[in-house]
Amino acid sequence: MRSRSRRRTLTRPTRPRAIDLPRDFHERLVVGYHGCERDMAWRILLGESDLEASTNDYDWLGHGIYFWEHGLTRARQFAEEKKRRGEVKHPFVIGAYIQLGHCLDLTDVWATRLVARYFRQLRAASRGRDFPVNGPTVGQGKDLLLRRLDCAVINLGLGAADKEARSEHRAFGFDTVRGVFEEGPAAFPGAGVREKSHVQVSVRNPACILGVFRPSGYSFHGGERRAARDR
Repeated sequence: MRSRSRRRTLTRPTRPRAIDLPRDFHERLVVGYHGCERDMAWRILLGESDLEASTNDYDWLGHGIYFWEHGLTRARQFAEEKKRRGEVKHPFVIGAYIQLGHCLDLTDVWATRLVARYFRQLRAASRGRDFPVNGPTVGQGKDLLLRRLDCAVINLGLGAADKEARSEHRAFGFDTVRGVFEEGPAAFPGAGVREKSHVQVSVRNPACILGVFRPSGYSFHGGERRAARDR
């Protein structure tokens, strides 16, 4: 007597919502570089000072401690730009090992859709008041270097995430924010690649900075000597 074959019931897998967070939040280690004043770098490396968060209203990824991800040359370039503006006297670069932790990673669609939601919340809350906009710096080309809209949107969302995290006894909803940016002129005629394109990381939770180091070739005693790879 043949046994009856059982019919399998196929169930369709649940489709995640567009802004569901990835399970691991991209928890991984990256190397970042921070351009600053040489004396400040010395104090940070000795453990006498801490890296300070940027709180400008035009910060690209909201308020936090900024790094160029795997961008030693760009960090040095940025420090030299600050020297030309009179913001530092002796430009220097320090490196850091960063655990991204719970990262608002704007290189993925779930995160860009999430900040779009934050934008709608900011627009609704403004109720006709002056609304921030992104814009270029005078004399610096068409790049949107002053990103007041982006900063306001991201800070709003980060604040909401922090509030939710506190109910779970966590200090930060997102430990870090990460984004990729095109910047500067075309790398060559007709190029789609921009000369200063880079990845930035903004660290909100200082515990994500596992350690700092002096990049090879950067000397405190030899003035502003560059690393050979940075030439």
